[in-house]
Amino acid sequence: MRTRRLGQGLEVGSIGLGCMGMSWAYGATKADRGEAIATIHHALDRGVTLLDTADVYGPHTNEELVGEAIRGRREQVVLATKFGIVRGLEAIPGTQTVNGRPDYAKASCEGSLRRLGVDHIDLYYLHRVDAHTPIEETVGAMKELVEAGKVRHVGLSEASPETIRRAHAVHPVTAVQSEYSLWSRDPEGGVLQTLRELGIGLVAYSPLGRGFLSGAIRSIDDLAPDDYRRTSPRFVGDNFKRNLELVAVVEEIAHRKGVTPAQLALAWVMAQDENIVPIPGTRRRSRLDENLGAAALDLTAQDLEEIASALPRAAGDRYGEMGMREVNG
Repeated sequence: MRTRRLGQGLEVGSIGLGCMGMSWAYGATKADRGEAIATIHHALDRGVTLLDTADVYGPHTNEELVGEAIRGRREQVVLATKFGIVRGLEAIPGTQTVNGRPDYAKASCEGSLRRLGVDHIDLYYLHRVDAHTPIEETVGAMKELVEAGKVRHVGLSEASPETIRRAHAVHPVTAVQSEYSLWSRDPEGGVLQTLRELGIGLVAYSPLGRGFLSGAIRSIDDLAPDDYRRTSPRFVGDNFKRNLELVAVVEEIAHRKGVTPAQLALAWVMAQDENIVPIPGTRRRSRLDENLGAAALDLTAQDLEEIASALPRAAGDRYGEMGMREVNG
C-alpha cells in the first residue's frame, strides 16, 4: 500500500482502519468478535498501519479488542486512541460530557495503555474540546505524556482553526481527526487551510457517511434495532429519503468508472489533499478489501469537478443537538 505523511513525520498507510463499529454503536457485535480480529489481522497483512479506537467506544471494550488483535504484531501498528468524551459510569446518566482536564488526560492515558496492552500510544487525541478547560492546559498534559514516553504524537478531534493554532503553540499537533466525506464537508470551512499552513495531517473519520455512501443501506430496516444510526438525523424520515438521492449520484458515477460507490467516495476524500488519511470502519474482511481498492484509484480534476457539481447537499445534521454542540470546539 502507498503511504501518506501526517504531521511531525508520522508516516502511515494511505487508508487506515476505524475500529469503533467492531464493538460499539452499529448494532450487536459479540458474535462478530472473531471476524473483527481477523479483519484487523487482514488489514495489517494488506499494509494498513493506522488503527483507530477510543476509550469511549464500549466504553473500553473496543480498546480491549484492538489490544488483543495486535498482540504479537505491535511493530506493524500506528496505534491511535482518544480520550475526553465521558459516558457510562463516569457520566451523569443519559448525558454525554467532555473532560479535558490535565489530571483526567493522564489518568485516561494510563487506562488506555492497560487495556491496549502496550507501553506507548502512537497518536493520542483529545476526542472533543472541553469548553471549560483551556486547550493550553489539556495539551500541556499531553505534552508531559510525550515527554514521559507514553505518547508519541498528539492529536485533536473536531477542533476549530483557532483551537488548533493554540494547541500547536503548546506542542506540535500531528493530526486533527474530523468527519470528512462527500456528505460532510465541514473541514473545508477553514480547518483544511489551517492544517496545510501548520503542516498537520487530517484523519478523516466516517469517510463513507457511516456506511450510507456505500449504497448498502436502502432502508432503516437494514440497521439493527440497537444501531445508533436509527436516531441520527441523516438516517431519519424524509432526510433518509433525500439522502438516497445523493447516494444514487455516487452510484451512477462509480458505475461509469467501474468502481464501487465506497471506492469512489474514499478516493474523493484522498484526492482533496495528500496529507489526508481516511479511516473507514468495518468488521468484515470483504468490506476491508473493497475499501482498500480505493487506494489505487486516481481521480482527475475533471472527475472531481463532475462529482462536486452533481452531488446534492446532505439532508440533516451529522449529529443530534448535543453532538453538534461538541464539534468545531
